[in-house]
Amino acid sequence: MSNYESPKDDQISSLIDHIFERYGFDFRDYACASLRRRVTAILRSERVDSIGALQERILADSLAFQRFVHGISVSVTSMFRDPSFYAAFRTEIVPLLATYPFIRLWLAGCSTGEEVYSVAIVLHEEGLYDRSRIYATDVDILSVKAAEKGIFPLAGMKEYSANHLKSGGKHSLSTYYTADAENALFRNHLKSNIVFAQHNLVCDASFNEFHVILCRNVLIYFNSALRERVLLLLHDSLITFGVLGLGAKESLRFCNVEPCYEQINLNEKLYRKVI
Repeated sequence: MSNYESPKDDQISSLIDHIFERYGFDFRDYACASLRRRVTAILRSERVDSIGALQERILADSLAFQRFVHGISVSVTSMFRDPSFYAAFRTEIVPLLATYPFIRLWLAGCSTGEEVYSVAIVLHEEGLYDRSRIYATDVDILSVKAAEKGIFPLAGMKEYSANHLKSGGKHSLSTYYTADAENALFRNHLKSNIVFAQHNLVCDASFNEFHVILCRNVLIYFNSALRERVLLLLHDSLITFGVLGLGAKESLRFCNVEPCYEQINLNEKLYRKVI
């Protein structure tokens, strides 16, 4: 495959079966088209000319495996992505959270952390951060480590600042970070109540009960059977009357857990667990 053409489905199946046996990470129920695109991109980035050579490298080298997970799970993210979602969170969810003495939030599939700090800023501006604990998890340990640093390219801050204002932001975004010539470093007080950890939605269990779970733009990469399993995991991890937030292209429609929720904001995919 010197031109890195798209590998065949049976080759990908063999690769992920071996990865499951070696590392216990299960990618077998990821959407086929997405998995094929990403494995093809990994072939290029690893500069190997066959999927067999890629498999040999991954099984022998744990760092190569980490790069593989990073390549499979990489996603588009930004601060205050979909500002209308954060505006709805601020006006419709924050008043619910304000009724609790302590608040636990889970951001499942946190990627490199932009959305984690967005939620932290909203909670800070609404006076809830000091009694909140945010658990930020991702299957990709490289992304988790990047998120924990809280360092983002300064070039993106103009767009992020505009999105922050659209979401109802009460202060300039620049008050939350220090900057050098290239990067913005978010202040330690925004990190103080965040726990970063690796967690695999495919095969890891629930680890707490949460008042809010945001799992946005993750389910679209799973097939229908895996989506059902993950939604059940999230449901089991929510307190009664807890809030679930999904991505713009995701929904509870036709899922087994749909009757367990009431809609808070259908446009922004915010739901409240009632059963």
